Amino acid sequence: MKSVNRRDFLKLTGSGLIGMTIGGVALRANAQERVDPASQQAAALKYVEKSPVEGSYCDNCMYIAGEDGADWRPCAIFPGKVVAAKGWCSAWMKKP
Repeated sequence: MKSVNRRDFLKLTGSGLIGMTIGGVALRANAQERVDPASQQAAALKYVEKSPVEGSYCDNCMYIAGEDGADWRPCAIFPGKVVAAKGWCSAWMKKP
């Protein structure tokens, strides 16, 4: 068995961690599921996929993330899930 010196070990470990991190981020971005309006958290926050409040949409809320113009975007209120850009919930706050 070939022995691995400290420098080679650190290179291998570092590149492996970077690869796992990048791969994990890509998987999380693609694997996000939509918020179910019937879920306990969504119901408590009165989340709906079509805003009943004129001018108040997830799209212009301070908690929204992701790419402008996308129909479904990540939201800090619902970690790991995406919300409808034209949706609304009671946690809505206008972007500064």
